[in-house]
Amino acid sequence: MTGRPQRKQMLLRLDPAVHEALARWAADELRSANAQVEFLLRKALTDAGRLPRSPAPIPRRGRPPRTPPPE
Repeated sequence: MTGRPQRKQMLLRLDPAVHEALARWAADELRSANAQVEFLLRKALTDAGRLPRSPAPIPRRGRPPRTPPPE
């Protein structure tokens, strides 16, 4: 591991129709369903004034950003 704190895991039971809607929404925004749930929870916590002051950022997935070639 690269020094990042380990992410917590939790089981979430959803109605199948809710899961399908969430999966479609996540796909529209190019996120996994898991990332969409975290995104929505963080937004709700922020809107309610309950997000901790220093939460770790949502980790970026996929290919790392392109760096320009050295000159």
